Amino acid sequence: MLNQLKKDLQKLANPEKAKLLSGFFRTGKGQYGEDDIFLGIVVPDQRKTAKKYPELQLNEIQELLSNKIHEYRLTSLFILISKFERGNNKLKKEIFEFYLQNAKNINNWDLVDLSAPKIPGAYILDNPKEKKILYKLAESKNLWEKRIAILSTYTFIKNHEFEDTLNISEILLKDKHDLIHKAVGWMLREIGKKDQKTEEKFLKKHCREMPRTMLRYAIEKFQKNKKEFYMKK
Repeated sequence: MLNQLKKDLQKLANPEKAKLLSGFFRTGKGQYGEDDIFLGIVVPDQRKTAKKYPELQLNEIQELLSNKIHEYRLTSLFILISKFERGNNKLKKEIFEFYLQNAKNINNWDLVDLSAPKIPGAYILDNPKEKKILYKLAESKNLWEKRIAILSTYTFIKNHEFEDTLNISEILLKDKHDLIHKAVGWMLREIGKKDQKTEEKFLKKHCREMPRTMLRYAIEKFQKNKKEFYMKK
């Protein structure tokens, strides 16, 4: 089954697209996606492939997640999400723990963004005693663990729970990486869509110390005069 999945993905490979994606996802030496290998497969085709293999076992998913080929990892995450959503409580816990053990392999921003809300976010929403794990990830020195921490809270925001997003945003406020600035700003913007007063309370307290990219992402949906107000502070 695993070998057939790999063959299916290899058939979809597009070298021209792969070259573009390698640049877009910063795979050069010293960049955040260094050594990531792309086949050049669009996301909808990876989702379709994943749907053909719902019974793939965790040890097989592990093999895909440990591979340097980006599409192997993303397709395996789509399968993992599907198993999680269909699973009972015991399986969900197992998949949640499996995901955290593989955080080092969920190592580009699309991999994080498409999976963190769906697995750790969804699991912790139903098991709030596990929230401490997100704070531990937020304090990590690993870029992707920090992004998992903040993106997992997207599920909380959708359920009108903002406290953990705001707390983790504070932890990450002075992070040096652009990908964290964008992620935090994005989550603050999502809070604002639900409750702009809550977002603005945070911004009034922190906008002067926030990286400009983070602030721009956070206020993207504000009216022009309000954007100018925060950018001038």
